[in-house]
Amino acid sequence: METPAAIRIRDLEKVYAAAGNAPAKHALKGVSFDVPQGQIFGLLGPNGAGKSTLINILAGLVRKTSGSAEIWGFDIDADSRNAKRSIGIVPQEIVFDPFFTPLEVLENQAGLYGVPKAARRSLELLGQVHLSDKANAYARTLSGGMKRRLLIAKALVHTPPVIVLDEPTAGVDVELRRQLWELVGELNAGGVTVVLTTHYLEEAEQLCDRIAIINHGQLIANKPTRELVDMAREKVVVLTFDSGVPELPSSPAFLKCERAGERTIEITYDKDRSNAGEVLALVQGQGFRIIDVTTREADLEDVFVHLTSQAAA
Repeated sequence: METPAAIRIRDLEKVYAAAGNAPAKHALKGVSFDVPQGQIFGLLGPNGAGKSTLINILAGLVRKTSGSAEIWGFDIDADSRNAKRSIGIVPQEIVFDPFFTPLEVLENQAGLYGVPKAARRSLELLGQVHLSDKANAYARTLSGGMKRRLLIAKALVHTPPVIVLDEPTAGVDVELRRQLWELVGELNAGGVTVVLTTHYLEEAEQLCDRIAIINHGQLIANKPTRELVDMAREKVVVLTFDSGVPELPSSPAFLKCERAGERTIEITYDKDRSNAGEVLALVQGQGFRIIDVTTREADLEDVFVHLTSQAAA
């Protein structure tokens, strides 16, 4: 049974008109995809691919040229009020008044969404993002990581079923990134559908149930994460020999054979046509004595590079 869509996008187009010496820009070119309810959905693409334009259309900050978009079943044009109430956007830029306390930031945001005082969850949200002890500190005194967590709480004040995190871990240290990953997992476990844009591909691979890739305004992939990673057919076997390698082994089965050290080589092969055992047998058959073997699987980064380079060709 098909999972209902939290976000439904059909034939979405955006053309920015020419301005001054700048020509018109076709930022989105007939993009169509669904974000299934209850998932962590990755939206990936190089800089300038169209991700920010798409997010800004959903947020109501940019007007689409044509096509349609629904959030939780509400059309962003025909029912913009309910569409906006169904989504929370966490921008990449840290934007809020530094002279308010975190508690005041959330109270003010809740007021803008018309949340009655009795229904506000400001203290609960501060606890959820581990900022309870900073509730009455000036927001300008918070560290960068605390400010990012406050932005997430701010996006949740109206209890949206969908939240979009735009590069939430850009420029943060490893420990904070781990904390943010945990927070995303907690939100999703609580029933929130999460859309994540990131340049850290290992982040998308670990967190996302499904990934869409946009390049030059076009959707070039939209698959469950595991299927996307499985698209990478190349596999690498690293061989260490008992002595130096004056001449590299060769075979039509090898896509690449390169030196990685004085006694070490890396052989890349197509895992649909060969396996590691066959590669080892071919090398040993040419008189090489192998003393150590490791293998390396392709990952999402390999797929991403392959797909975006194909789209650019």
